[in-house]
Amino acid sequence: MVRSETAPVTSACGPVRPESAPAAPASGPVRPETAPVTSASGPVRPETASPAPASGPVPPEILDALARTRPLPAATVALRAALHARRMLLLKSLLVRFDRVRPALPAAVRRRFEDDWALLERAERSDAPAVRAVLDYPTTGAWLATALAAPDGPEFAEGLAGLGAVAVAAALRAGCRFTTTRVLPAGTLPLPGIGLLRCARGRARLSGRSGALRITDGAGQTLLLPGAAPAGPGTRWNADGTLAWSALHTLPGGTAVLDDVDPHRVPPGGIGPAALPAAERPYSDPAAWAARWRDAHALLATTHPARADETLALVRAVVPLVPSAGGGPPLSATVRTAPGAVLAQLPADRRELVELLVHETHHTKLAVLDELVPLWRPGGSLHRVGWRRDPRPVPGVLQGAYAHLALLDLWWRARTGPAWVWRRRAAERFEACREQVAEALSVLAESDELTPYGREFVRHMGSHHARLAGSARAPG
Repeated sequence: MVRSETAPVTSACGPVRPESAPAAPASGPVRPETAPVTSASGPVRPETASPAPASGPVPPEILDALARTRPLPAATVALRAALHARRMLLLKSLLVRFDRVRPALPAAVRRRFEDDWALLERAERSDAPAVRAVLDYPTTGAWLATALAAPDGPEFAEGLAGLGAVAVAAALRAGCRFTTTRVLPAGTLPLPGIGLLRCARGRARLSGRSGALRITDGAGQTLLLPGAAPAGPGTRWNADGTLAWSALHTLPGGTAVLDDVDPHRVPPGGIGPAALPAAERPYSDPAAWAARWRDAHALLATTHPARADETLALVRAVVPLVPSAGGGPPLSATVRTAPGAVLAQLPADRRELVELLVHETHHTKLAVLDELVPLWRPGGSLHRVGWRRDPRPVPGVLQGAYAHLALLDLWWRARTGPAWVWRRRAAERFEACREQVAEALSVLAESDELTPYGREFVRHMGSHHARLAGSARAPG
């Protein structure tokens, strides 16, 4: 069983507070020269924009499948569309705010933002799916939340600079030809989902062409990165060590990456009671993560192929955390502003990683769903749950119950599944967790803090729990 103290959810257990992440305005004046129209696939020119789709509730069959933790492909598509719509809304909010404070910004900041937006727009015209992949990457969401939370003035201007990293990453992915000069006060430029540039001299000229990247610093030192967007994991240096490029490692069997370089990958306060930071290279152990990931997905595919496919579709990044001083079960987390990233310590074996991935994937699913259809309303009640030592608010109870219901479904299958090495462990954990989830569902069923959609969602969760708890048959 995944216990709450070893699997917290950072910010995913409740709505984002206005003071920490302002809500994006639904509309506002947009200046054509600085803020082109946005579409479902990314920024586009006004003459190519298509009408926005009509808004509406989640189809009943999708809500039902999500509540029952069913890995339905149509539900995955709906979640990915909802995530992208949220990113586009936040990006629109950033543009509207930029336009509002534009007269007060330094001229250099205005020009940089406009140039970055133009590059992003050009990349979208060249390859819209490539741009969407960058915009939907978890750390892009973390950057947007940070930028929108910044007060007007120097902090907001600093947040706007993050658009340059997104635009360069999008242009590389799209194979655009571009040249841009970047001033890097911290000496780094993170490219979401691709890697991290380090420049000791704090200023670099980047030239992209067909996915290849040439980097030249202020002293004329050059680093050439050939290949698509650019290829090759690990770190490369130029001759005098003033330039370094750290590319992300792609995990086996899919498109998820091991992100051990992006500065937005972990909140500033760290993860969990011990405020664990992200593991830095070379201590992130990519070889061990790749081997454990490969074995875990083989085990999950053997036990429940559809859930293995869902995990590959929804997990975009794994962020290694430093080990705990006292050892114990691995800690993991999902950050509400960056769904699709699993923040975790390296599990001891493949079974532990399977359980961790299923647990965190369902935190991502619920976080994205609540942006699409709010499941709860503000309240103040606290409740005890079996997997946490501290009392939890209703959103936290729902998050925990949902993730553990998915684990119950997983263990229900694994206890009689083909992987005999997992059967006993799965049966024991199923029995240990079943009553805890039942108690949490009872709390939710009696709560007046759920919306009508939330009550319907919990009702379907309860039906699935009853089916699992009452079934003595082997799963089909």
